[in-house]
Amino acid sequence: MKEPVVYTHGHHESVLRSHRWRTAENSAAYLIGELRPGMSVLDVGCGPGTITADLAELVSPGGRVTAVDSAAGVLEQARAYVERRAPAVPVEFATADVHALDFPDDTFDVVHAHQVLQHVGDPVRALREMRRVCRPGGVVAARDADYAAMTWFPRTPGLEEWQGLYRRVARANGGEPDAGRRLLSWARAAGFTEVAASATAWCYATAEEVAWWSGLWADRTTESAYAAIATSGGHATAAGLAAIAEAWHAWGAAPDAWFSVLNGEVLARA
Repeated sequence: MKEPVVYTHGHHESVLRSHRWRTAENSAAYLIGELRPGMSVLDVGCGPGTITADLAELVSPGGRVTAVDSAAGVLEQARAYVERRAPAVPVEFATADVHALDFPDDTFDVVHAHQVLQHVGDPVRALREMRRVCRPGGVVAARDADYAAMTWFPRTPGLEEWQGLYRRVARANGGEPDAGRRLLSWARAAGFTEVAASATAWCYATAEEVAWWSGLWADRTTESAYAAIATSGGHATAAGLAAIAEAWHAWGAAPDAWFSVLNGEVLARA
């Protein structure tokens, strides 16, 4: 049976605003030491392609990168972005379902997925597929946030409600919002025996970072696919979402605002 891949956030501008900020340095540092010139890389769930382009540069010269996503529209944005960056190695793009990747066994040296497994119907099956297309001795790398572990200051009324609501909506949509803490367990269940687990955090603390983070989450709360799923599923009302968006703005206006996102990571040897 085909498992669902339903992206809770969707691809509203407020979502892509955060995705375009991501780089290999701030989102895949745990993987960089594994990359060498000449390697072949599969980037699963590539989004707008900012990490993809960095990976291409890190396996240059002689390497190649294949970037896949379940959403054809965002792949067009990724292709345009990578073309502007003009990496020295070829980058190919295709739509794909991580539960059933359309590649032969043992195709890639590295298979990478950033913030993907929290959104899929069967993360263990997804990791098995990633392992299948990874060459023996290669690396499967996954990194996911853990929503329950996110923390912030000051404790602005409304953000606890946001945290609980998001986790309920994501689970009702077939995902696991606290994926970061589960990656090691999922990798072992997928048959990996050599797994290095770690964790790193994004932290937003400068005035510019806080304004950016609070603004995109305020917009995402009322305008993205997540908002439609929350209301249509009976988890929230439009008025309730508007109140949460205002809580984001209130938090972002605090002079000492600080927010941290914990991310779990695994490097699993195929």
